[in-house]
Amino acid sequence: MAVYTQLGAETLAEIIGEFDVGTLISAKGIAEGVSNSNWLIETEGADGTVTLFILTMYEQRTDLDDLPFFLGLLDYLAGHGCPVPRTIHDRENRPFRFHDGKALALIEFLPGVSVTHPTPAQAHAVGAALAQIHLGAAGFPGKRVNGLGLSDWRALANECGAAGLASIDPGLADLVERELSLLEQHWPHDLPHSVIHADLFPDNVLMLGDKVSGLIDFYFACTDITAYDVAVTHAAWCFSSDGASFDPALSRALLQGYEELRPLSENERTALPILGRGASIRFLMTRAYDWMNTPADAMVTRKDPMAFARRLEFYADPVNAVIFK
Repeated sequence: MAVYTQLGAETLAEIIGEFDVGTLISAKGIAEGVSNSNWLIETEGADGTVTLFILTMYEQRTDLDDLPFFLGLLDYLAGHGCPVPRTIHDRENRPFRFHDGKALALIEFLPGVSVTHPTPAQAHAVGAALAQIHLGAAGFPGKRVNGLGLSDWRALANECGAAGLASIDPGLADLVERELSLLEQHWPHDLPHSVIHADLFPDNVLMLGDKVSGLIDFYFACTDITAYDVAVTHAAWCFSSDGASFDPALSRALLQGYEELRPLSENERTALPILGRGASIRFLMTRAYDWMNTPADAMVTRKDPMAFARRLEFYADPVNAVIFK
């Protein structure tokens, strides 16, 4: 369920009319996603050309103060040759508008599909695309603090409580406390920073065969440790969905693709195991919080926190540090 606000055909036509993109001919709600309302928009220009767009209405989970950063980043990256959708500005050159008090933006539609079982060639392409946005954003003037950083993981753990975590799995509370204490003591603060995507899971990557056609959903993008973004992407792409199985071929391909454009420094490479532990606990904690706070009858599928507990244990095992050598 990803259309939280219902808009009629007349209202949608009026909204699209505020953009110089032709006449609305169809609008379909998009089921994917859990944070905002989304529609696939089809318009026809005066010359008969049909064009597709994504219309997003930002619901309560998105801080409107962050929209200039998110949308400005898309335009900047697209302008620097990165495979991201550009924002369609309205007739007054604004990147977003308001309707009944909610912000909405029209985004370029990019072709492609999200893969569920990536190949090494696809992982290689994703690594290269990640490096491309890290390099491409170098001159972007915007800055945004990571709203799901180390201190936020501790806050989420406190909100869940030991009993709540134990209700998910008997050993989860102890695992979370062990890891948070270690990360708070050893988290690297002297590594290069850049704009990062921070959520580059397979469902946020569009592919045509082995080629990345689009990176989407930049709504966790922020300024943080560049190599942490590598760790997030590694955790997202190199394991089975339940976290029980690690694929070394995907790992090698992803890292190789990344380093062909942006070689990691020795300090970054050495830090990857602890950054992987941080990436794992970030998604473990948000999933645990959602697991405990999503009503049973909600039209949103809860994601298993233990899938990232298993990844966390993998990165915490010193034997596995060899994958980053």
